Amino acid sequence: MSTLATVDWIVIAGYFCIILGLAWWVIRQKNDTTTDYFLAGRHLGWLIVGASIFASNIGSEHLVGLAGSGATDGVALAHYELHAWCLLVLGWVMVPFYMRSKVFTMPEFLERRYSPVARTILSVISLVAYVLTKIAVGIFAGGVVFSVLMPELSIMGLNSFWIGSILVIVFTGIYTVLGGLRAVAYTEALQTVILVIGSGLVLVYGLDAIGGWAQLKAVVGSEMFNLWKPLVPDGMASTWAPVRTSSEMAWYFNDQYPWLSMLFCAPIIGLWYWTTDQYIVQRALGAKNETEARRGSIAAAVLKLLPVFIFIIPGIITFALAETGQIAEIQNALLDSNGELIRENAQAAFPLLVAHILPVGIRGIVVAGLLAALMSSLAGVFNASSTLFTMDFYSRLRPNASQTHLVWMGRVATVVMVVIGLAWIPVIQGGRGLYDYLQGVQSYLAPPIFVVFFLGVFNKRLNKEGCLSALLVGFALGLFRLAVDTPVAMMDGFAYDPGSFLWIINNIFFQYYSLAITVICILVMFAVSYATAPPVYEQISGLTYGTLTAEHRAESRRSWDWRDVAASALVLVLILAAYLYFNG
Repeated sequence: MSTLATVDWIVIAGYFCIILGLAWWVIRQKNDTTTDYFLAGRHLGWLIVGASIFASNIGSEHLVGLAGSGATDGVALAHYELHAWCLLVLGWVMVPFYMRSKVFTMPEFLERRYSPVARTILSVISLVAYVLTKIAVGIFAGGVVFSVLMPELSIMGLNSFWIGSILVIVFTGIYTVLGGLRAVAYTEALQTVILVIGSGLVLVYGLDAIGGWAQLKAVVGSEMFNLWKPLVPDGMASTWAPVRTSSEMAWYFNDQYPWLSMLFCAPIIGLWYWTTDQYIVQRALGAKNETEARRGSIAAAVLKLLPVFIFIIPGIITFALAETGQIAEIQNALLDSNGELIRENAQAAFPLLVAHILPVGIRGIVVAGLLAALMSSLAGVFNASSTLFTMDFYSRLRPNASQTHLVWMGRVATVVMVVIGLAWIPVIQGGRGLYDYLQGVQSYLAPPIFVVFFLGVFNKRLNKEGCLSALLVGFALGLFRLAVDTPVAMMDGFAYDPGSFLWIINNIFFQYYSLAITVICILVMFAVSYATAPPVYEQISGLTYGTLTAEHRAESRRSWDWRDVAASALVLVLILAAYLYFNG
């Protein structure tokens, strides 16, 4: 039976009515050109930009995966959330180049900086990555939430998991397809408010259920609140020591999060995601000007600090309630007969908490927040995918197509992406955890993109030959690892022969493999670029620091003042405070 009462359903229905009303108002606005549909006419203010970036990011992998990681590993994965400083890099370093170039997509920026071929390659990889991660993960998480909150729901032979997945897709797809980025951005701004309030209520009621913060720490132990402890095995004197165990290969093959890979790999993934991914940057591209785009990025950085407290901590609370046996339903769901945590079931930690500790009415608000996160995440990737396909492929194949036709084609592209994403759900279900799956795939695909964007901006000598070589080599290495990992994830009982080449590739810790791809891409890009002719600097004027004119610098300087600097400094102080507090 459903855990939701009539009052909860009324609250949820009210949420849907508000979202539909807002979406309808936005849809009725002008949406007949590609600029209107894909970039909201470039009229978004900083608050909408910041809230939209946050809502797009805080989606299914957080509701299901990050909260689940809190139940299994404590605050270990807060490292990724505390990389909010990457959004400051977007605002201060990359936004000026993006706004100056007036591009629609990140691959289009690569075309301006390097070549049309680089644009095509990045577009293909981005679309593949969205299928492998964001779309499929979003669908899967929607199903998990529904299966916990309405386990007995069944329609025409479909269980609650599939019903939830389909409903989230259909409802989100409707307003995304019709309204474009403007509908996505404005609904995401509203959904941010609902999400933060709802998740905040889960934290408050969860702490009350367990007996307060001090009692929570007493139940789970201080190690669950130590950012560095999970990175080093027992017996190590310093958290900055290399990770080693009795196995000679443990430094390379380790189930924990070694400090070396977390220190160097996590920022690479963060900078790729927050500063070069179409899914995120498209909101900044829709801003009125450089000032609004930068301030939106700073606002998103402030909001990005919240997940540690509204997702990870509730995950820890769920584990604590299971350990103490205070709520039998949670204990039965998370612990086996020996009292050991069932890691796979931890993905349901957040919806379990919602289902069993919240009073009637409040539960409806929080469920609305859960749906808001799922829908905003999917809406963002739907819009990003349609933009990439339409502007980077279709418009180049049909250069004479009308603006109206391009908008229509962008809507069609969304449906195709969803269908393909459904096919990947079995892969995710076979993985060891939703958040682990997402981080693994991103770690294999991100390095070459990070390299060509950042090196290209900071070094004007790097050319199109170097860019293409780095992209091809990097993506080949990443796709090879995915091809090796997929059979292990999909097929029960499948394993490579221990010690074989494929076994070694499959068992190298994913962050170490990502670091290897990054280093190789850097070496390839420099070697090929300096072995071939330099780019024509006049063609890349304003696209690298070495080709900025005095006018470019003056224009960018006028776009910020002391308030932007102070807000950015505050973000850095808060991040430092979090690291100091969660230090065991």
